[in-house]
Amino acid sequence: MHGDDRVEGKFLWYGPRLWVVTALLGVLAGWGATRLLPPTFDDAGIPIIPLALVAPFALLLLTIAVAPLVDARWWHQHFPDVAFFLGALIATYYLIAFRPAAPGAPGYGSHAILHAGMEYYSFIALVGGLYVVSGGILIDLRGRAGPMFNVFLLAFGAIVSNAIGTTGASMLLIRPFMRANHGRLTPLHIVMFIFIVSNCGGSLTPIGDPPLYLGYLKGVPFFWTTAALIGDWAFTVGALLTIFFVIDTALERATERARALAHLAPLEPAAFFPKPRIRGTTGLICLGLMIAGVFIDPALHAFAPHLPQLPFGATFQILVAATAYVLTPKETLKANEFSFFPVKEVGILFLGIFLTMIPALGYLAANGSSLGIDSPTAFYFGTGALSAVLDNAPTYLNFLQVAVPGELTPDAVRTLLQSPGGRANVIAISTGAVFFGAMTYIGNGPNFMVRTIAESAGVKMPSFFGYLFRAIALLLPVLVVHWVIFIR
Repeated sequence: MHGDDRVEGKFLWYGPRLWVVTALLGVLAGWGATRLLPPTFDDAGIPIIPLALVAPFALLLLTIAVAPLVDARWWHQHFPDVAFFLGALIATYYLIAFRPAAPGAPGYGSHAILHAGMEYYSFIALVGGLYVVSGGILIDLRGRAGPMFNVFLLAFGAIVSNAIGTTGASMLLIRPFMRANHGRLTPLHIVMFIFIVSNCGGSLTPIGDPPLYLGYLKGVPFFWTTAALIGDWAFTVGALLTIFFVIDTALERATERARALAHLAPLEPAAFFPKPRIRGTTGLICLGLMIAGVFIDPALHAFAPHLPQLPFGATFQILVAATAYVLTPKETLKANEFSFFPVKEVGILFLGIFLTMIPALGYLAANGSSLGIDSPTAFYFGTGALSAVLDNAPTYLNFLQVAVPGELTPDAVRTLLQSPGGRANVIAISTGAVFFGAMTYIGNGPNFMVRTIAESAGVKMPSFFGYLFRAIALLLPVLVVHWVIFIR
């Protein structure tokens, strides 16, 4: 039994009782915050978001980064309490401080909470649904993985992520990637997988990464992304694959030396190219349905513009995932070492992140135009820096709003793309959101999921800061060179 299995059992035993207590404490703290920070409004009656409201979000990020270093066991048992307390604090403040001015009138606070809740629902339906569906697809890669084998596999992941999303590609390939590298798998293999498959690879289509999908919904033509970013994608993915090949070659030689010193038999010769054998017809069908679910809402609202803005597609994805889990043979789930713990951890932590992120995004939306962001370089590094620590999808949307003069409408976006300066700014925003989302575990949804799956399989993954240091050393130089060649 893995350590995470033991944690999951205890987590389920005592969790709900403490969650209720910590959520109620968060409600009390939010009520108290309305007394310490009375709401203020501008001349148009729009709430002014105080910077102090960003503190719970910063505290949650700091706790995610530091708590596992201080006491990993405590963190694995109590991370729901931290997420629920801070999330409830912000939700309560918004509902009380920014309540409707008159009965029946729309309230800014309830609208913000509802909007964040809808985004979270869609997020967890896609990320969690793809995780469950991929558990019913068993990919056997014949032959032992070596440097070239891994390069081909990660390149395939970078390509296919544009068809099934970075989340779909990550969930589909991370387990066979780890199995193929059994006996030589290191945390650095997983880190590079996150860079290439979970993030940078999905920059060619709106399906590839959530920020680009939001851009598509706001008026960016579907194939504009492919035409505009093909050079950025090829350079960044190619550079990362080259770095990975050099690193993996060194790791292969180190493994061979270590086995020789330990008087162990040498590993069998590495295969040159992955030879997959795929099982799980139900899972493959459900995977296609999960991707189709992405297009349900746009299609419904194009056909019936007055239809309520409800997450029909996300609900469909949840039903598909539930169906896939029920119909998947238990032996397939067992072979994939399937457990619900990874999706529980991601779901709970990101619930806290989505709630505490509301003031941070609100402050950015209100003050973004005064931050001096008016060039591709500023948009690239501004979007990138915040995409590393905020969810990169709403960050993309806020910087797109800064780039578009006036209201963010499809016509305004298409007009922006027709000017060379506007096109350059949108390219900078797009690549900044997608590429820099790989800088931390929380920059993009699949990152955290892949880390949790790897840890469940016994891989000792880097801490939050350990991962960040590796991203600074390996990924950031590539992104800076990308800026020099394509953005500046």
